[in-house]
Amino acid sequence: MSDGALRGSRLGATSYETDTHVEFAPRQTVTYDCPEGHETTMPFALEAEIPALWECRCGAEALIRDGERPEAKYVKPARTHWDMLLERRTTDDLEILLEERLDLVRAGRPAPRRRKTA
Repeated sequence: MSDGALRGSRLGATSYETDTHVEFAPRQTVTYDCPEGHETTMPFALEAEIPALWECRCGAEALIRDGERPEAKYVKPARTHWDMLLERRTTDDLEILLEERLDLVRAGRPAPRRRKTA
């Protein structure tokens, strides 16, 4: 550590890097308009794919100026417990099970417990 620049300074306290000889990527400025009337300007690299929508500071979706709103993507609906149950049993089977359980409840007997298998 014979470097005089490091003597007397704490590690991470000061950066000795400079911006000399640094060439930034070419940029373009894109403006988005919010339905609430806000205007957002973002810099993008020339090679970057520009998104049609951007989240505004108010939380709404801002549309690129003079752009068209993209089509909404198809979202697969979430599978519910009922959907998974219907994959395993038919409605007729479920009706039979329901009647059996209701008969046990009406008779005042607790339902038999099933043992867990490892």
